[in-house]
Amino acid sequence: MANSGRVIIKLTKVVDEGQVLCNEKLDKVAKVTELIGPVAQPYASAIPLTNNIKKYVGKKIFALASTPANYKKFRRHRK
Repeated sequence: MANSGRVIIKLTKVVDEGQVLCNEKLDKVAKVTELIGPVAQPYASAIPLTNNIKKYVGKKIFALASTPANYKKFRRHRK
């Protein structure tokens, strides 16, 4: 946990900014805001998406293959 309220996560693979991270039950845990550190051993600064983020400290979390932010939104227009 950073003083700003964000979560610092050690990555094994590079993820995109805006990607959602989840646990093994596919519960959303955090959203990546920026990548920091060296390219060989990157870290991610993420915004927590749950109130109880401390229970995920030391646990593995996974990146979703596609995030809701990447989907195109289609809206019906009234005629």
